[in-house]
Amino acid sequence: MAAVRRWSEGMSSDNVKGLVLALSSSLFIGASFIVKKKGLKKAGASGIRAGSGGYSYLLEPLWWVGMITMVVGEIANFAAYAFAPAILVTPLGALSIIISAALAHIILREKLHTFGILGCVLCVVGSTAIVLHAPPERQIESVTEVWDLATEPGFLFYALLVITAVFILIFHFVPQYGQSHIMVYIGVCSLVGSISVMSVKALGIALKLTFSGMNQLVYPQTWAFTLVVVTCVVTQMNYLNKALDTFNTAVVSPIYYVMFTTLTILASVIMFKDWDRQNPTQIITEMCGFVTILSGTFLLHKTKDMVDGTSLTSMSMRQLKHEEEDGFDESIPLKRQDSLRIIP
Repeated sequence: MAAVRRWSEGMSSDNVKGLVLALSSSLFIGASFIVKKKGLKKAGASGIRAGSGGYSYLLEPLWWVGMITMVVGEIANFAAYAFAPAILVTPLGALSIIISAALAHIILREKLHTFGILGCVLCVVGSTAIVLHAPPERQIESVTEVWDLATEPGFLFYALLVITAVFILIFHFVPQYGQSHIMVYIGVCSLVGSISVMSVKALGIALKLTFSGMNQLVYPQTWAFTLVVVTCVVTQMNYLNKALDTFNTAVVSPIYYVMFTTLTILASVIMFKDWDRQNPTQIITEMCGFVTILSGTFLLHKTKDMVDGTSLTSMSMRQLKHEEEDGFDESIPLKRQDSLRIIP
């Protein structure tokens, strides 16, 4: 009760806006997978299925509704970073799994294992703990302030480590181990992703200030952050697609979520000094909430091909057959999948 009272009295208006945007993003993106799946099925019934090389789904309005829904969710996610700290926004990405799982159970008649339901509950509990103890958003009046934070020795050292590690992975480990070790591709995506989120947040703040009457587009720092965002997102997309093309999606998704979210929180703590505005109890509670979300995510992915009491060889084969026919994976995706969400 004390935590709830502190939240209701002390949570900043920016954090509330960021929270609403992050939750809206999860709702739209989680629903978009189901809507697009329905559109693919409907298009495949009257034309060549996507899995057979057809593009009839491009003429299906329902598929476009799903695509537009996903775009709206991504815009809301982008905006959330402009109002709330990454330590609040990023972990909430796991809530889209719950929405996808629930809608798939209701609309697509997909079975959800008992442990899958437990995973959903764990995600909700962990997200609640993070929301109740999230630090207030740092008040920033200009994009130059963000640039000053990004050029402080601590974050420059982190960025240098990330860039060095990425180059070593790309030029040394990818040619030799990319096709056999999943951590190589995911390592590149996650390391670059932590930098991209910081740049996305900086760009979001610049746009927020611009729309409020303080034009930030005249500052070269705004365009520098934009260039970093484009470079990082293209790199992430490239290596994430390589990971998905090489390894099982059910393995890639949770590992990528864990690494990406962990490194993003670390980068935010270093750059925006989120923990400087919190006491040890709040920090420990946030970390416990994060671990709880990771546990729920693991359970959901581990049990997505199971029903109560069986391990489901026959159902897995039927699901595989349907996926091949429809050209779409019916598994519950993590936020930022579907070819894929780059910034959870």
